[in-house]
Amino acid sequence: MNALVADQHQSIVVVEDDAGMSKAIARLLRAAGFQPMSFASAEELLQTEAVDSAACLVLDIHLPGLSGLELARLLITSGRARPVIFITGQDEASLRDEAQQLGCAYFRKPFEGKELLEAIRVVVTVES
Repeated sequence: MNALVADQHQSIVVVEDDAGMSKAIARLLRAAGFQPMSFASAEELLQTEAVDSAACLVLDIHLPGLSGLELARLLITSGRARPVIFITGQDEASLRDEAQQLGCAYFRKPFEGKELLEAIRVVVTVES
């Protein structure tokens, strides 16, 4: 089996406020055998129980309301931590450092879909 194809239909939460980017990531994930669940904000995600069934979260750092980093910290402190991959259009050393301190992968937009899938496979495999 192709290493980039999911072994099972694992749920991946995507929190991205850019509708076009969110749709593109969801298409990529579906093509790789994952089940994407997309949200436009951290607050929208937190109104659901999607985090609890997610194998991984792909979070935009710059979101309206709670940022992706704030959401990740909130999930950690509430005992609901999941593997996180951060994406951002505004690459800053301080953001990269904070993502690294949280043990998370970090991608600057635009990124290669193959690289995102590889990062997801790594964290999903580690958590399985």
